[in-house]
Amino acid sequence: MKKFRATRIVATLGPASASPEMIRKLVTAGADVFRLNFSHGTHAEHGARFAAIREIEKEVGRPLAVIADLQGPKLRLGTFAAGSVALTAGQKFRLDLDHTPGNEQRVHLPHPEILLALKPGSALLLDDGKVRLRVDACGPDFADCTVMAGTKLSDRKGVNVPDTVLGLSPLTEKDLKDLAYALQIGVDFIALSFVQRPEDVSEAKKLIGNKAWLISKIEKPSAVTHLERIIELSDALMVARGDLGVEMLPEEVPAIQKQMVRLCRAAGKPVIVATQMLESMINAPTPTRAEASDVANAVYDGTDAVMLSAETAAGEYPVEAITIMDRICRKVESDPLYRSIMDAQKLEHEESASDAITAAAKDVAKTIGAAAIATYTSSGSTSLKASRERPDVPVLCLTSNADTMRRCTLAYGIRALQLPELKTFAETVEHAVKAVAQVGIAQKGERIVITAGVPFGTSGSTNILRIAWVE
Repeated sequence: MKKFRATRIVATLGPASASPEMIRKLVTAGADVFRLNFSHGTHAEHGARFAAIREIEKEVGRPLAVIADLQGPKLRLGTFAAGSVALTAGQKFRLDLDHTPGNEQRVHLPHPEILLALKPGSALLLDDGKVRLRVDACGPDFADCTVMAGTKLSDRKGVNVPDTVLGLSPLTEKDLKDLAYALQIGVDFIALSFVQRPEDVSEAKKLIGNKAWLISKIEKPSAVTHLERIIELSDALMVARGDLGVEMLPEEVPAIQKQMVRLCRAAGKPVIVATQMLESMINAPTPTRAEASDVANAVYDGTDAVMLSAETAAGEYPVEAITIMDRICRKVESDPLYRSIMDAQKLEHEESASDAITAAAKDVAKTIGAAAIATYTSSGSTSLKASRERPDVPVLCLTSNADTMRRCTLAYGIRALQLPELKTFAETVEHAVKAVAQVGIAQKGERIVITAGVPFGTSGSTNILRIAWVE
């Protein structure tokens, strides 16, 4: 049997990977979860890709999860009369609500919310930070600034406001339409962009209900300030290092990434490390050694998943990118140092039977040399608790709920399987013994550890642990 890979791989679909044949190749190479980026493409295109994923899921006989990533508010400048302007450090430059095309002295900023939130001394980053402005004076319809760095600015470049909380909802009119469509076709996760505060997560959760799990994308410094509360309200987290790296100092991002992974693991919430992981593979068949180290370090941190963006959506080598990411993850997971790091990270457990049982399951599995930990769950809670312990054997999620089966695919070490609804723990043991052999994570004569909650159907009620032989 090929050794089970615990760290999940998320692949973004786009023009380079839109066909069912290419999606099938990505699955074969190791993709577990697919991201539909609603910043690009039409509903019809996303719907066709979603349908292809579900067909391929049937072919390969394992769950494939789908994330709908909402665009969020895109803050951009207006246009310039000449298409672009040359700037010099120290010069004065105005942003205002005048729709007239701009010049070397001013440009239209079609976002009054930004102007209302600014204060003297606020920083503005334009074109992914290539141009930096300092606000000297401002009002409801203007901001007079000094250029601190940058030499050229062209039409409709992006605007970032790193040290200011804006009075904007993360859900635009476009996002609401995209959200309704994504829920209609049945995606497993909604990724929410531009999260600034816990209230943003609550607003989205009300609209989504139980139709999907919510992934909060952390790309704003204000979200980092409220990180623990955002994690509590979210179902999963994405470390969106691209935008986060624009709005924060580069040296701050690695520590924040590690903090997010650690807090998500402690909370039992899946976390994805994303953006520019194998960026050079957009145009090259192999990554740089620094990129390989970046992926490896995320795995050493204990992340649930690593994500590819343009590498698979628009790159020239999408299959090769998944293949090398799979190889890096497997190499790290086979390193004795990795196992010692996972075991050394002690978690704070609640004083509950479910936490005690899932913590004990890892220790029992290690002591007896079990091949897997099997969990029976309706909501996914039991499997996620087992996953957060980072055992050195696969966690088999047995569930009668197809949504739970797919959603748990994002979490570390989980191999999910849908079963008929079970009534007794004896049935669970019988099905678990057959299932571990069916999915190829245990062989005849090996032992497995089984956990479940009785009575069935009560979320978070894990209270039974049993050892069984695979026959």
